[in-house]
Amino acid sequence: MAGRIPRDFIDQLLSRTDIVELIDGRVKLKKTGKNYSACCPFHNEKSPSFTVSQDKQFYHCFGCGAHGNAIDFMMEYDRLEFPDAIEELAGLAGMEVVREAPAGELGKHRNAQPSSPPRAKGSDDHYSLMQWAARYFQQQLRQHPEKDRVIDYIKGRGLDGETVQRFGIGFAPPGWDSLLAQKRGDNRAQHLLAECGMLIEKEDSNRKYDRFRDRLMFPILDRRGRVIAFGGRVLGDGTPKYLNSPETPIFHKSRELYGLYQVRQAHRSVERILVVEGYMDVVALAQNGIDYAVASLGTSTTSEHIQTLMRTAQHEVVCCYDGDRAGRDAAWRALETALPQLKSGKALKFMFLPDGEDPDTLVRQEGKTAFEQRIGEAMPLSDYLFNHVRQEADLSNDEGKSRFIAQIRPLIEQIADDVLKETLLQRLETELGWGARQHFSQPAKQTGHRPLKQAQQGRGTPVRQAIALLLSEPGLGFELERQIAVENLNVKGMTLLRQLLDLCRERTLTTAQLLERFREQPEYAALRKLAGTQFEVDENKQQVFVDLLKGFNKQILEQHAAFLQAKGSLSKEELQQLSQLLKALRTFE
Repeated sequence: MAGRIPRDFIDQLLSRTDIVELIDGRVKLKKTGKNYSACCPFHNEKSPSFTVSQDKQFYHCFGCGAHGNAIDFMMEYDRLEFPDAIEELAGLAGMEVVREAPAGELGKHRNAQPSSPPRAKGSDDHYSLMQWAARYFQQQLRQHPEKDRVIDYIKGRGLDGETVQRFGIGFAPPGWDSLLAQKRGDNRAQHLLAECGMLIEKEDSNRKYDRFRDRLMFPILDRRGRVIAFGGRVLGDGTPKYLNSPETPIFHKSRELYGLYQVRQAHRSVERILVVEGYMDVVALAQNGIDYAVASLGTSTTSEHIQTLMRTAQHEVVCCYDGDRAGRDAAWRALETALPQLKSGKALKFMFLPDGEDPDTLVRQEGKTAFEQRIGEAMPLSDYLFNHVRQEADLSNDEGKSRFIAQIRPLIEQIADDVLKETLLQRLETELGWGARQHFSQPAKQTGHRPLKQAQQGRGTPVRQAIALLLSEPGLGFELERQIAVENLNVKGMTLLRQLLDLCRERTLTTAQLLERFREQPEYAALRKLAGTQFEVDENKQQVFVDLLKGFNKQILEQHAAFLQAKGSLSKEELQQLSQLLKALRTFE
């Protein structure tokens, strides 16, 4: 498994990336004074409210609130995960991503950093060969002697040429070595194809043969649009009906969703995602105008799937299952997996189809409008949760109510989101009567210091202003002497200000680089928002910042002087200290 991307590499990458040039290549920017502006690419607007600062290397929209550095823009605009955004920016900058060796591999040289991740070149070859295999299967669909049989099957399933091309569908010819024969004599390519699951090697003879034979081939793409695996659908009545790639160095079933790349390409903002069971369901729905469906890859919905779906969908995720017992069991497993990942503001719903139907057949029978009406009537998670547990408990008597609470309690307590959890507890009291929530543990009080959140309680507080100024111009803290107040003053937000100053003191940073230090910290979202603060004193930022620091120093001197004066009887040393403090205070007048 590849290690973490070093902080120094990310700093270097951001320093070599001009955010104005990056965004202008996707959204035409116009120079407006010191900054650049455009209509926001993340929401519809007629007049520009999207600004890009070349000095800060930071963008901010005053309409929808979108903001961040070059990495954030790639993640939002190109719909990439963090590592993929780094890879894309590195490619544009002509850099090779470096990674720290995983724990345990560095031995006594644990601080060493290899110049490239282990097997990086091999991974590139894996992707290249999988892309080659996809092109080969597509070519066979056009040129193989049995192509008419395959095309008749495709037409019989209601698919047109545009949809086939959009999803890169191809044909794996019959025979044991059609794909293998294309790399005959290339032992390395054969070895890599075997690692990618495209070839199977006989244990007793070292002989290899094709995994996929006489099947309709569905390439599986990762979040960057690279082919990482295949699903093969048998053309007749053979078994298994669907054959999937095994786990490989570049493919992990628990993380990937078929069709997700196409959904992200079709929608700048994905309002709803429909989760179905098969490749053909995704493809048929897309052809009928429902182009926001994805499918799990021959496995139950995993925690990683739920996380990806919740990050991608703006409003709701609808899980679609067969109406039979197997479908409802699968839905319940998905609910149990999803509970710890749920957040208020994003809905998880469940949709059950009539017996004997699947999305592929049903959407072709009744069309987009009727099928989307079914989606709109999907059952909210709370209804499904309560209905399912209610089936095994009689709420007409106390024993049944106790059984109901005993079954639902461990499920509700898995929910980390306090707002959603409170909503379900209120519903529980409505259904069972007042006092039902007493059986549940109370939410734990938050511990730990949340300096920025506390500092924001008073908008415009001196600490908040200092943080905003430092984010706006990190150079204000470069080589700044340590301030006694920042080190010792017990004021809301001062801990975070000290952290920021410590980072800025040692080296020159841009706003983008400074913010990146906090990406995995709880303060990150609020800091990004604060970085969009506009100042009326752009030319006097340094003086304003110095005045704020003087104010903090004055405040701690006053506190200490008041402490000494309150003691009454002072020692000789304390009298001398008080005299020095009062003298220092006069310098601030």
